[in-house]
Amino acid sequence: MSVHRATISWTTDGGDFAKRRYSRVHTVAFDHGAEVVGSASTSVVPKPFAIDEAVDPEAMLTASLSACHMLTFLDVAARAGFQISAYRDEAEGKLGKMASGRIGVPKVVLHPQITFVGDKRPTPEELGDLHHKAHEACFIANSVTTEVVVE
Repeated sequence: MSVHRATISWTTDGGDFAKRRYSRVHTVAFDHGAEVVGSASTSVVPKPFAIDEAVDPEAMLTASLSACHMLTFLDVAARAGFQISAYRDEAEGKLGKMASGRIGVPKVVLHPQITFVGDKRPTPEELGDLHHKAHEACFIANSVTTEVVVE
């Protein structure tokens, strides 16, 4: 099995830490050099202590589930003999109460739009089966308690 690393770096902006009036902006660096600016969501922490231009952890979770589903779906579809030229998903994760009563992301809804090419096209039942198989094999979906729904 493989190891995956992320380095999260934050330093003070000089704000009043004791009064929780400090910037939540940080960097998220991944293996192989990719780096993004992170922040708390401005729906959770007010501006200017959080910024809209950064990626918040809830969006990263939503994107991770969506990307994993897509990558797994593409593999499952290829193995079933289908050809795909495009895949787009406008995934949506919302904060809410988890079964435990704590706040989390209880549900992520995927809205994949898939362009199949070639002579072989899936029936609605086959498409549902491809999504089910992709969900069952998605490493990220298998790692979280968040409900993942494909619409």
